Amino acid sequence: MGKDTKGFFRRKWFLRIISLILALFLFMYVNGSKSGFLRQNTRNNNQSSALMSNKSVTLRMPLDVTIDNNKYIVSGYPQYVKVKVTGPSALVTTTSNTQNFKVYADLSDLTPGKHRVKLKTSGLNSELTSKIEPQYINVNIQPRKTITMKVTIRLSTRDLDNGYKLGHPHSDIQTVQVTGSRDEVNKVNRIVAFVAIPHDAKDNIARQVTLQAIDRNGQTLNVVISPTTTNVSIPISAGSQSSSSSDSSSSSSEESEETKSSSRTSSRNDSSDSSSETSQSSSSISNEDSSSSSRNQ
Repeated sequence: MGKDTKGFFRRKWFLRIISLILALFLFMYVNGSKSGFLRQNTRNNNQSSALMSNKSVTLRMPLDVTIDNNKYIVSGYPQYVKVKVTGPSALVTTTSNTQNFKVYADLSDLTPGKHRVKLKTSGLNSELTSKIEPQYINVNIQPRKTITMKVTIRLSTRDLDNGYKLGHPHSDIQTVQVTGSRDEVNKVNRIVAFVAIPHDAKDNIARQVTLQAIDRNGQTLNVVISPTTTNVSIPISAGSQSSSSSDSSSSSSEESEETKSSSRTSSRNDSSDSSSETSQSSSSISNEDSSSSSRNQ
């Protein structure tokens, strides 16, 4: 029985079947591994292609101006500019998220006056290209000037509807520093703290007011005021109209009392005169009757 079993496994057709099955398993394994490898390679190639493909993005960047701020004032330039960045997708995405570069205008070698300047970028990766919009800006460079001026308080009204009276306003800041371009500072006529007063105000007013630089025509000027605000207090008291109306009422009351007293005195005098006349009349009648009776006798 054991010899037959060993002989069965040694037969050629059995070995051929086993070899075929093993070959099929080996083929399936190799084919599956190859397909997975190809799929992995395809996925990696797609990712690599996506990372290496070009991409563009437009960013809104602040504009830096390079100049000696202690000597000069620059006006006329925009605060922000647009920058179109183009390059590998990964670098563009990183640059868009970090914005680790700057856009600037170099004015350090320019003299006072008006100039047209080309904008530049700094800190941008060398594999990226940029296009700035606008490419050129117009600037006005003026010598810097600082002066000291007094603060003037201006009220929206001087008269209140309820008869109350405004007192003298007071500011906790008497003078301020005014800084700007020489041409603009020379136009400053006064520094104003404008306070709006309600027409029905009855109590003292306290306001924190932003200061304004005004020229001779009442136009606001583009200068820097330091400090920028002041605290203004305005006392309010009862006006002369209310007190005069009170005095008038008191005077009318006194006149009324005097009139009533005079009327009562006049009435008493008239009554006394009337009783006197009545007494005299009765005495006259009595005398006439007495004389008449004497003649009859």
